[in-house]
Amino acid sequence: MAGLSLSVLDLVPKIGEISYETALQEAAALAASVEQWGYKRYWAAEHHDLENLSCASPEVLLAHIGAKTSRIRLGTGALLLPHYSPLKVAESFRLLAALYPGRIDLGIGRAPGGSAHASMALSGNFLQNVADMPKKMRALVKLMEDRYVYEDQRVQARPLPQIQPDLWMLGTNSKSAGFAAEYGTGYVFGQFMSERDGAEVLKTYRESFRPSALMDKPRMMMAIGIICAETEQEAKRLLQTAKLPGPERSDQEERAQPQERLICGSPEQVRERLAELSASCGCEEFLIFTPVQDYPKRLDSYRLLASCCLE
Repeated sequence: MAGLSLSVLDLVPKIGEISYETALQEAAALAASVEQWGYKRYWAAEHHDLENLSCASPEVLLAHIGAKTSRIRLGTGALLLPHYSPLKVAESFRLLAALYPGRIDLGIGRAPGGSAHASMALSGNFLQNVADMPKKMRALVKLMEDRYVYEDQRVQARPLPQIQPDLWMLGTNSKSAGFAAEYGTGYVFGQFMSERDGAEVLKTYRESFRPSALMDKPRMMMAIGIICAETEQEAKRLLQTAKLPGPERSDQEERAQPQERLICGSPEQVRERLAELSASCGCEEFLIFTPVQDYPKRLDSYRLLASCCLE
């Protein structure tokens, strides 16, 4: 499909009775495979004290995956900034950028990433931390632009890589799009977790974007859920076990959610739907989340998607 870029959003699931060690090995294998198939980015999500998700520290996982890959961009979808010091975040990702030049993305989010008690154990009053998000975002941008000052003293996030990480904001509504536009960052709309119209939210971002030292023009992606299989029937069968991130739901609700939010079908059907989405939203890059509860079949979904859209 001409002009279309595909990337991977990995929640690093622990499927079935396997160990966390095996789940992390599967994440590295996914990144290495999609690099070969032509995907542009591999992004890992951050979650805390969720039994079936394995990545509480995506920057550590990315350091490992960077050593096992050679060219695919590596990033976070998302690093949860309310929990952390902007200086520490900037230092960590500049270190990654120095280790893997031209390959690092820093995707920022505002979600807690876990239960209320896990969030409080991690960083205290999360609601206050979210209220401080504009201040933290301003500090992070200034650190990435090397113009941050603390008590009249310049502070730099070192090391100073020759190629800076690209800064992105992830979100599911116009408020997050407004943040990204105001601070001159890229924007990822999380369609698979939102009831909002993606075209409307991305339009808000494009029209409100202010160029910055980090990014001179708006850049955007849409994060979507896709299950791709050899046949529509097989894709629908895999859909029955699909799981989306979020709070506990009843069995009926759990089955309803993926059907509402995921693209599911054969390679030809998925390709057609992606073309429609790209045209309606003005978006040429998709960050693909595949919630198949079987590692080989999840990998095969990404392979089939690449074969119909990237070759």
